[in-house]
Amino acid sequence: MLLADAGAAGGSTVAMTGLAPAGEDHIGRGTWGTRSEAIGRNGMAATSHPLATLAAIDILRQGGSAMDAAIAANACLGLMEPTGCGVGGDLFAIVWDPATAKLHGYNGSGRSPKDVSVEKLRARGVDIIPMFGPLTVTVPGCVDGWTALHGRFGKLPLAQVLAPAITHATEGFAVTEVIADGWARSAKRFAKEPHFAETFTLAGKAPAAGDTWRNPALAETYRAIAAAGRDGFYSGRIAQAIADEVQRQGGYLTTADLAAHTGEWVEPVSTTYRGATLWELPPNGQGIAALQILNILEGYDVAQWRFGSADHLHAFIEAKKLAFEDRARHYADPAFTALPVARLISKPYAAERRALLNMQQAAKAVEPGTLPTGTDTIYLTVADSSGMMVSLIQSNYRGMGSGVVPPGVGFMLQNRGEQFAMADGHPNRLEGNKRPFHTIIPAFITRDGKPWIAFGLMGGAMQPQGHAQIVMNLVDFKMGLQEAGDAPRIHHDGSTEPVGPVTPMSDGGTVNLERGFPAEALATLAARGHTLKPADTAVFGGYQAIMWDEARKVWVGASERRKDGMALGY
Repeated sequence: MLLADAGAAGGSTVAMTGLAPAGEDHIGRGTWGTRSEAIGRNGMAATSHPLATLAAIDILRQGGSAMDAAIAANACLGLMEPTGCGVGGDLFAIVWDPATAKLHGYNGSGRSPKDVSVEKLRARGVDIIPMFGPLTVTVPGCVDGWTALHGRFGKLPLAQVLAPAITHATEGFAVTEVIADGWARSAKRFAKEPHFAETFTLAGKAPAAGDTWRNPALAETYRAIAAAGRDGFYSGRIAQAIADEVQRQGGYLTTADLAAHTGEWVEPVSTTYRGATLWELPPNGQGIAALQILNILEGYDVAQWRFGSADHLHAFIEAKKLAFEDRARHYADPAFTALPVARLISKPYAAERRALLNMQQAAKAVEPGTLPTGTDTIYLTVADSSGMMVSLIQSNYRGMGSGVVPPGVGFMLQNRGEQFAMADGHPNRLEGNKRPFHTIIPAFITRDGKPWIAFGLMGGAMQPQGHAQIVMNLVDFKMGLQEAGDAPRIHHDGSTEPVGPVTPMSDGGTVNLERGFPAEALATLAARGHTLKPADTAVFGGYQAIMWDEARKVWVGASERRKDGMALGY
């Protein structure tokens, strides 16, 4: 019996979003697969827009590397999906480099303005950092990330890599359905913000699905980057326009902040899960939460539980609660706070946390673990004939970002600064030149030390929850790559947030479940004390993935059914 539009036991309302499963009658798709996996011998790309995927494939066919293709796709998405990303935002990546036979991590998150402080904000009557506006703007790290990654792994000139996006920005492209919906919402939110209408609307209205959209100002920004690399963005006309507009609206960002920015090469961290190894980037991002969830769940024989059973759902939700309490209390910029990542992702620590999990009762409140002292995004992945695999995620945060649009540049600035806390003693407390807690996280799975799957799942706090669910679907429930993403998802929303004063979960939070889970499982969850509530489809995130099939020597690609995109191989 599949979930119907009805309430669950105890009067809780069940989420009724997402598409119904469509794979039961299709060979090879399993129960939940909605489309065939893409397969290619030479290369593969999976993004949230068909034209971005095509741009990546075109760059590969021109002799570019997977990194060249990933940057080309990201530039296209900054134009085509400004509701999720753009050069006004940040970037993270994990790269499998066949030349060194290892993973490389890049943290391309920007820092707060040097001159900002909690004290200055409090003097202005600001007690909580707002969701939007100039006080939320941090240095955009995307372009620096492009040039750093291209410098190490690129083969083609940057001008050639950015050429597809420049052409589309100049000549126009047809807007797709899901993006058009998000664009319309953003147009309502930012309608009165300076320079928004001239940059992002057609005669004051968001472009509808099928409308042709051009962004000549963004084309000029891309041309500046193509010609001068990072200096074309972090100095000169564009940097001056950014700083001037932020300061005009009352923010602190300066041209000196922009010029001083640099991203950071970091070592990915990992945990094993029943023969697979999941790799994430260390904080200031939230990736290790996925590792903590899986470490807790490894103590249960999940494979013996039917997918969607009450035990499967309950154990996942409770493990998530435990991991996210640590996320809220401990994750921050490691340059400012000593964070014992090794302990957080260790098996003994997971055993301590697992001991707190009651399989018969939902926890209303949990505490963060004891440690030694001392949200709207795009994800894409590309692989090439050499064996390079790129897992890349990029975002402005909260859809289009802060609402601050510098004139004449074609993009909005991110609002990642909202993620800072203002509470004294919090490791994520706002300070000058500090990276905020960050939600966007790329992921990678290896087996026996060899590359297997590059994947990611956009969507704020859904991301580590989604990463863990994808791994469980692949490893425990033996789903294929497309089915693992199409299967209905679990989203738990606790009262704990990674920003502001520490607020321990006190009411158990709420559970959103996509349509497709058995009604009897939902009734059992309600009986165990879970609160089930509806949620918009967007809360369940967006997935893209590429797998290397070692036996057949082919790439396999999967693309999110909840988005506009596609996977394509050749």
